Amino acid sequence: MTPTLAVGKSTFLKLLGATFPEWHLVTEPVAQWQKVPASGTAQAGVGSANLLQMMYQEPARWSYTFQTFSCLGRLKAMLEPPPERPPGTPHPVRVFERSVYSDRYVFAKNLFEAGHLQPLEWAIYQDWHGFLLRQLGPRAGLHGFLYLRATPQTCLERLRRRARSEEGGIQLGYLQQLHAQHEHWLVEKTTKVHFEDVKDAPVLVLDVDKDFEHDVAVQGVLMAQVEAFAAALRAEASPSRPDPHRALEP
Repeated sequence: MTPTLAVGKSTFLKLLGATFPEWHLVTEPVAQWQKVPASGTAQAGVGSANLLQMMYQEPARWSYTFQTFSCLGRLKAMLEPPPERPPGTPHPVRVFERSVYSDRYVFAKNLFEAGHLQPLEWAIYQDWHGFLLRQLGPRAGLHGFLYLRATPQTCLERLRRRARSEEGGIQLGYLQQLHAQHEHWLVEKTTKVHFEDVKDAPVLVLDVDKDFEHDVAVQGVLMAQVEAFAAALRAEASPSRPDPHRALEP
């Protein structure tokens, strides 16, 4: 999946899990970001650090650290083998709650353009990001993207409702920036993408501006769209592409 912040991705993932229990859903390790072991550092006495909170409070100081750590976590998740299946059964569709690509082309890029990543930090980030993914090749590939699209105002309302302590200072302007980055990358195709398979990967745009959590009819429409998209990706899979179980980033 490729959702912006507070679009309702956790609710959407639960819906996917209930509708397609055979699929493998890989969630973001938010708890790891909130409790990073601090042993061996000046904060060793504290025991752990809330890197997510530190990044929001001092973005100019902690943005590079956070994006490095979050990207590493996403990459580890992508490289984890899928659960064992009985012989002869097809690989399940794997859905990742964001990936190393949205990490670079939405969040890190936005931090740089907002002045929170220095030009040198942005250059270093892009260098190691590109090197690692080129070395991994198809192992880091995805078949397609599920773009959960809602207006920034809707996202702000949902963010306020979930009341995550680290996000208390987030304003509408930041959500508008993230929305624009998603649109540039996935809809307008104006973001420069450095990986051919990702550049050409299909995108399913899903309108989640309505309160789909409580509307069964809207849920049915969304799940039918996702099912058809996944089926089309399986049909188009070829030996030159990553294994079809590495299908989607919502």
